[in-house]
Amino acid sequence: MNPYKHSEISVKKRGGCIEDYYQIHSFLDSTKELCSDNRHRILHNLWGIRRVVIPIFGNVITNSDGKQINVKDLCEQDHILPDYRNKFIPTLSDFVNSIQIKNKELSFIDEVLKTYESEPDICQLLLSPLALTGSIKSLLITHNAWFVFEIIPRIFKQKIKLTNDIPSPDIIFQNMDFKNWMDNGMAFPPSAKKIEEKASIY
Repeated sequence: MNPYKHSEISVKKRGGCIEDYYQIHSFLDSTKELCSDNRHRILHNLWGIRRVVIPIFGNVITNSDGKQINVKDLCEQDHILPDYRNKFIPTLSDFVNSIQIKNKELSFIDEVLKTYESEPDICQLLLSPLALTGSIKSLLITHNAWFVFEIIPRIFKQKIKLTNDIPSPDIIFQNMDFKNWMDNGMAFPPSAKKIEEKASIY
């Protein structure tokens, strides 16, 4: 589903016009530039909404009808759930559990953190995947050129800081297995097993 289709869902549910919502839906799908298949949906979870989308767009937008729209609800109900056939919203851990990489291949992470060691808010964001998943490999999602040069400047409204030895975001997807649940909800991710069990009863 493309950003225009998602925006049509938003208009039907919330009023206003396509242009009110297109920018947010387009941003959520901007990771298609990083990966051409559905593994790209690394922002399609509550971490992506809370830590990335809301800091960029705000908690609330006002549509052209003058109605205030909750951005979290917009992302969840009009974008992520439809992408997974309204079955579930994956967690960041679901994506991270699909990554296969050895810790010794993550030595560049310390160098990235050193660039922002005097800025605790940025360091907290960079380390937030680890805080949620407990897995060092989760830091691939924030410690790459896309996140450092594209996302951090947008959230913190600052100039880009160049850093040495930072990999491209390819490092995420070169090490991420494609799982059936990523294919538009054809299966359930580990975090949604209880939902799957409940669905099988009815």
